[in-house]
Amino acid sequence: MSSKMEVLALELLSLPASTRGELALRLIHSLDETETHEVDNRLLEEIERRDAEIKSGKATCIPAEEVFRELREEVG
Repeated sequence: MSSKMEVLALELLSLPASTRGELALRLIHSLDETETHEVDNRLLEEIERRDAEIKSGKATCIPAEEVFRELREEVG
C-alpha cells in the first residue's frame, strides 16, 4: 500500500463506525455502477439483437401462456 493510501486509511479508520460504514457503502456502490453500466450495455445489445431477429422473421415468438404452461408441466 502506498504511503498516501496508508495515511488516508489511518485517517478514515479514525472516523466513527457509522461514518466508515456509509463510506464503505458508497465505495462499493461506485464499483457496482461500473459493472452495472457494462451489464446494462450488454443487455441492451442483446435486446436489440433479439428484436432484429424477431422483426426479420429469423426468430419466432411463443405466447407467454404457452411457455408458462410448458414450464408447469415440466416442474410437475
